[in-house]
Amino acid sequence: MATAIRWHALAASAVADAFDVVVARGLDSAEASRRLATAGNNELSEPPPRKFSAALYSQLRDPLALVLLGAAAVAFLTGDSTDAAMVLAIVALDATIGCAQELRADRAVRSLRSMLPANALVRRDGNATQVPQAKVVPGDIVLLEAGATVPADIRLVAAHALATVEAALTGESQPVDKTMVPTNDEGALIAEQPCMAWRGTLIVRGRGEGVAVATGMNTELGRIARLLGEAEPPPTPLQRRLAIFGRRASIAVLTVAAFVFVAGWLRGEPLQPLLLLAVSIAVAAIPEALPAVVTIALALAAHRMATLRALVRTLPTVETLGSVTFVCADKTGTLTENRMRVRAIWRDVDSLVAPLGFSAPGEGDRALLRALALCHDTQRRDGAYHGDPTETALVDAAHANGRHATATLAHWPRVAELPFDPSLQRMTTVHVARRDGHWLAVTKGSPEAVLPRCALDARTRDCAMEAARIAAASGKRVLAFAQQQGRGLPPPTDACISDLRLLGLTALEDPPRPGAKAAVSACRDAGIVPVMITGDHPSTARCIAEELGMIAAGGTVVTGRELETWDDARLELALADAREKGLAFARTTPEHKLRIVEALQRRGEVVAMTGDGVNDAPALQQADIGVAMGMRGADVALEAADLALLDDDFATIPAAIEEGRRMHDAVRRFIRLFMAGNGAELLVFAAAPALGLATPLLPVHILWINLATDGLPGLLLANEPADPGSMQRPPRPRDEGLFADGSLRHVLLFGALMAALSLIPQTLGLHDGEAQQRTLVFTTLVCCQLGHALAVRSERLPLLGRGFFGNMPLLLAVAGSIAVQFALVYTPWGNRLLRTEPLEPLAFAFACAAAAAVVAAVECDKALLRRREAHCRTPNRSAISSTMSR
Repeated sequence: MATAIRWHALAASAVADAFDVVVARGLDSAEASRRLATAGNNELSEPPPRKFSAALYSQLRDPLALVLLGAAAVAFLTGDSTDAAMVLAIVALDATIGCAQELRADRAVRSLRSMLPANALVRRDGNATQVPQAKVVPGDIVLLEAGATVPADIRLVAAHALATVEAALTGESQPVDKTMVPTNDEGALIAEQPCMAWRGTLIVRGRGEGVAVATGMNTELGRIARLLGEAEPPPTPLQRRLAIFGRRASIAVLTVAAFVFVAGWLRGEPLQPLLLLAVSIAVAAIPEALPAVVTIALALAAHRMATLRALVRTLPTVETLGSVTFVCADKTGTLTENRMRVRAIWRDVDSLVAPLGFSAPGEGDRALLRALALCHDTQRRDGAYHGDPTETALVDAAHANGRHATATLAHWPRVAELPFDPSLQRMTTVHVARRDGHWLAVTKGSPEAVLPRCALDARTRDCAMEAARIAAASGKRVLAFAQQQGRGLPPPTDACISDLRLLGLTALEDPPRPGAKAAVSACRDAGIVPVMITGDHPSTARCIAEELGMIAAGGTVVTGRELETWDDARLELALADAREKGLAFARTTPEHKLRIVEALQRRGEVVAMTGDGVNDAPALQQADIGVAMGMRGADVALEAADLALLDDDFATIPAAIEEGRRMHDAVRRFIRLFMAGNGAELLVFAAAPALGLATPLLPVHILWINLATDGLPGLLLANEPADPGSMQRPPRPRDEGLFADGSLRHVLLFGALMAALSLIPQTLGLHDGEAQQRTLVFTTLVCCQLGHALAVRSERLPLLGRGFFGNMPLLLAVAGSIAVQFALVYTPWGNRLLRTEPLEPLAFAFACAAAAAVVAAVECDKALLRRREAHCRTPNRSAISSTMSR
């Protein structure tokens, strides 16, 4: 029904009649449940979860897996059924592990989608009720307000300065003004239907209400989703770098494989085993798994962040978090508890009392309390007021002093409004008295924005500003209230709001969050500069910033007006000094936030910016990491952000950054493990012909080594906790290479060491017989790589200092691999499958000693690194932290 009718061409009353709903009451709960059962959830269809069979198929159709299967077929056709069976078994096991990892990552990403459910405000049973967006049904009366996302296709029945951004549907980025007037053209395009609000579009100003005419896949957004189908997400930057590296490494690996093939052919070895050997080398050593491993690491890190109350919207965000150098944070609700309370009220000069100039709450006159009860956008539900914490605190204060907002609005219904404008720092609501019809305009905002609009003598203005300054200096947020009244038409624009009567000032208190100071300190320890950017009074900003250690006593607080007089060079200079001296911004607008972010980025900084309102969206989008408030953030802000704080707590940001660093360390550990081990295998094959030795390993040996030492241990390394010092080192450069920070040296050094240790028995002829020598080379290489897996659990900490049993799954995997290796060497079935021969106890002891030598060498390398860092280390914490600690 919803898609067949041109709702934009019908009158609002006709639309309500078509859905059998009374706008003033909305649907009954029972009727809404019935319609939900008929229409289904208001959700866009998603592709079903990936099945094991599909994941297994994708693993087996990998080009390298196909090459290996082809090689197994060749072995089988030439009569070597043992090798063929072993190759097939290892391919099957490797594919099973691979698709299990893939499914685990898919589940982790899917689970994130349900952790930040969207809600919608609807009118049911005559009351405004918040319901999950998925439960909106056709015929619901949906209430729209600035900052929200439209939950369904809606025919508007009321619109007050309402404007939406419809870029998701039309590509038009400019706000579109909305009206309830129908469009006569039945064939009008989406962009030509101002009486319609479309699902997925963003409300940037005003408020309104309307009838939900289409939900779920019947909406215009659902139609587009049906056309798009399922699209694969683009690779992350790290995945792209790994893919490029993988292609280059593949060339080197194929060169070594060709060299081994040619060298064996020149020595007169049979071609079929040589071909299988060359293919096995290529399959084992080409790092085709690196991008997949990174996907898994990113997805698991994102899921762990969700447990820390930080929801990642895109996987590249996890990568970028480890490089953040500046965190620009809003004050209210992020650094503070967001539990506003009215602590004092100032009415006039005569009520000015020492030391703060405020009388006790509740002693104000009726006009001020009426203003508190009228000028707000809160909604009363379940016996309490819900909305902006500042506004709910003001309404609660009026309520506590006998002025009930609901009753007051019934006597003074709102007929117009000028919504809060961050650039003007004020809002106005216009009301008409039911008793005599005269109008009342109530204005609320910062003292600097409201007092100039008031008809005041100089003494009163000075007293009011001094009272506001003193209150702000003690950390309180100050708002001024004024009114204008008359008969006839109420003032239509902000320009007409003048000659106001000042009603008084209110001082609200919002104490810092308990963990905010420690979180600021953690940021500074990690080389990250926290900067406060708030719309509050400079004195309030200074009080909180000093208390939290964001600036030193007497540090710099820049106001928005000062900022407007600065050129870009002056701003960048101040930001450069922030690392040592700290910095806070007060009385800022969204344009100021955007300019600060752009200035930091010009200096090469990686910026995280917090925000919660509609007007914060540009800065959130410009920042490298946009951080939205999940509890109180507008949908527009959440849409523009990369990370949502589910608890709105600043302390969650350094925790998420630590997780981002831990993920990057895990990827680097895997690269060291994978490339050093594969490098050792390649060096063994390259060096053997040069030393005049026989082929040191068989194809099945290579495949087993690859499976036992890279696959499972590599994945389990991702479970390593963050190094204790990960938040005491500076952020890594954003464009840091894969082998930075000594990784390339590690790969070359320990790859060569493991290769040399493995070739010693064959080079010195410690055993008679080619099979015995090959078995010892095979066992030594496995043990060395397993020892290396244990040693690289941390780049800096010693193995025992890390906690030897700290990663029990990895220990069990290593112990299991050694046990299987022992069985492959000392059991008849192992000898048949891998063509090994039992080793003398001293020979097996040599393999274990070689592994211990690798562990010892890595530990010595880490000790040298710690000593070098101790000599070169400079404190990451700035002078501010030192000052605050003193």
